[in-house]
Amino acid sequence: MFYLVLATIAIIGVSMALYQMRNHPKGLYILFFAEMWERFSYYGMRALLVLYLTKHFLFTDGQAYGIYGAYTTLVYVTPVIGGMLADRFLGQRKAVLFGCILLVLGHLGMAIEGEPVRDAALRDATVLNIFYFSLALIIAGVGFLKANISTIVGELYEKTDPRRDGAFTLFYVGINLGAFAGALIAGYLGETFGWKYGFGAAGIGMLAGLIVFVWGKPLLMGAGESPNPIALAKKRFGGLSTEWAIYLLTFVGVVAIWFMIRDESIVKYVLYAAMLIVYVYIILTSVLTLPPHPRNRIFVALFLITIQVLFWALFEQAGSSLSLYTDREVDRTIFGQEVVASVFQSLNAMYIVLLGPLFAMLWVWLGKKGWEPNAPFKFGLGVIQLGLGFLVLVWGAKVAGTNLTPVIFIFLIYLLHTTGELCLSPVGLSAMTRLSAPKMVGLIMGAWFLASGAGNFAAAQIAKLTAAGEGGEGQVLSVYSNVGWVAVAVGVGLIVLSPIVGRFMHLDTLEQDTQAFREKEGAVKTDVAE
Repeated sequence: MFYLVLATIAIIGVSMALYQMRNHPKGLYILFFAEMWERFSYYGMRALLVLYLTKHFLFTDGQAYGIYGAYTTLVYVTPVIGGMLADRFLGQRKAVLFGCILLVLGHLGMAIEGEPVRDAALRDATVLNIFYFSLALIIAGVGFLKANISTIVGELYEKTDPRRDGAFTLFYVGINLGAFAGALIAGYLGETFGWKYGFGAAGIGMLAGLIVFVWGKPLLMGAGESPNPIALAKKRFGGLSTEWAIYLLTFVGVVAIWFMIRDESIVKYVLYAAMLIVYVYIILTSVLTLPPHPRNRIFVALFLITIQVLFWALFEQAGSSLSLYTDREVDRTIFGQEVVASVFQSLNAMYIVLLGPLFAMLWVWLGKKGWEPNAPFKFGLGVIQLGLGFLVLVWGAKVAGTNLTPVIFIFLIYLLHTTGELCLSPVGLSAMTRLSAPKMVGLIMGAWFLASGAGNFAAAQIAKLTAAGEGGEGQVLSVYSNVGWVAVAVGVGLIVLSPIVGRFMHLDTLEQDTQAFREKEGAVKTDVAE
């Protein structure tokens, strides 16, 4: 009954999204469904990962959080490289296609689970290495796909098109439809019938996404094609074209990731180095090459990128500490049936599928009235709701006393986190493509996901605090209370600062600056042709 209710709500939300997409370019449908299947595979695997590590391989909570944190961090570091390669050589469409192929291979490799571990000291090294290599393939695949498919969405619209924020919110519904189905289906199969069935379902979902993307290429109307086909076809490295050299070198990178994923400390230094290099490069490029208004927009983008580190550090407890808390400390009986813990990770996606179209309509309606808040204000609202979610869960657990936490409070924390996410994540994606200089879109999108990686790394450290000592449930709730109040304070500060930050976005001159860039590019192309 519970699963039927979830499925019905999801169908309603999807129907609303598809109805609103009727006034959008047809390419949005292809990107919607391709990303939907990619997120099905990713979140289906994510729902099971910490449970798989602790129950199948017998890792401790802290070790599982470390592996989970290293994985989710690298998943968001690699889009920087994927974005730069797409900007300079491949174009976003080929980058997404290659990413899909890597993801299919990685997710299917996860289905090789071996026998359950009876003694942590006697883990099967072969199975464990296959597991790590599969994670490495997934990380590389996401690097090519994640930033670039969002960039293609942006290319379907003019920067001043009032449908942009609504389009990204609808695209976000597609992301979360996949996340909902992945956590629900793969999570249920994995915990009920065997891990390999859950991970195998994720791989099949990714294969469906690859097929949709290849089939729908004509509907993209040239969006995301290579910016320099001549350089892409140029023979390098022993007669290999640049394109094939990129593909082959990627597998060298996969081997490097294979080793890094086992050591969280290495991942930490890679993250710090990547963030330093990317931030410095973006700042220097902006200062040295951009006029004042486009430069200031880049600085606002970096400010918003940095804020999301805190957001994801707290939000991503869902896949780690909140997952184990739900498994151990929550009364999960609904309609007389005990629901497996991983399925609750589908709630966030279900809420987005249901509420995303409503938020899209809200932003459009407020925009027409001239009342729409700017991106920094929306970010503030998102962070406040994130903090309130933790505080509501802490209150609910205290009300329950020594008994298991009532399941309604798990529904409430996911609801508040979801409404917060809808105020920040799709708005942020839209803001990055709007505020970026045209030649830096892929890099800025990569920086956005790199900061998400930093948030995921911080999330692992926060999760470890919940597992410190022998505090049990009390330790988890203490950490959740502290981070909840910090988030509320930061969100209020953002709202207060939003008018000042908004002035540096220079939205009143955005159209003129974009037109000036096009005219300049047209003049350059004419000179080259002559």
